[in-house]
Amino acid sequence: MQIHEHSKVTLHFSLSLEDGQMVDSTFDAQPATLNIGDGNLPEGFEKHLLGLAAGDKRTVSVPPEEAFGQQNPSNIQRFKKEQFAQTGELEIGMMMSFKDAGNNELPGMVSSIEGEVVMVDFNHPLAGKTLTFKVEVIAVEDAAGGH
Repeated sequence: MQIHEHSKVTLHFSLSLEDGQMVDSTFDAQPATLNIGDGNLPEGFEKHLLGLAAGDKRTVSVPPEEAFGQQNPSNIQRFKKEQFAQTGELEIGMMMSFKDAGNNELPGMVSSIEGEVVMVDFNHPLAGKTLTFKVEVIAVEDAAGGH
C-alpha cells in the first residue's frame, strides 16, 4: 500500500541542518506513527511521503517556506532588563517561556542584551533554515481502520 492522504504511517525520520547538525531523529529509538494530515508533520514534509510504501527510503531537502517559515523581524521583541529581575543571570541563547495575550505559553530566545534592553526572538528556532528530511517507511495502513 502506498502512502495517501488518509494513511497511518509508521516510519523512522531525521531532520538535520544543511551543515549536518542533527535536529531530531527516531533512527536510534522507537519509530514514529502518525496519520497524514494530523498536523504532526508540516505539510511541506508530508508531501514528500505521498506515494511511498513500506521499505522505501528517501532523503529530501525542505526549504524554509515548506518547513517552519522564514524569520519574521516583527517576532523579535524589546523588553526592559528589570522585567527579568526574578530570572537571575540572563544569557544570549537562553530559552524562556512567556505568556501571550491569550495566556498561552510562548517560547522565546534571548537574542541580545544591550544595557537595560533585552531582545527576545519568538521565531521558531528552525525558521529560515533549510532542513534535510530523511525518512524510512516501516508500515503503511489505512487510517480509516477499514470503514
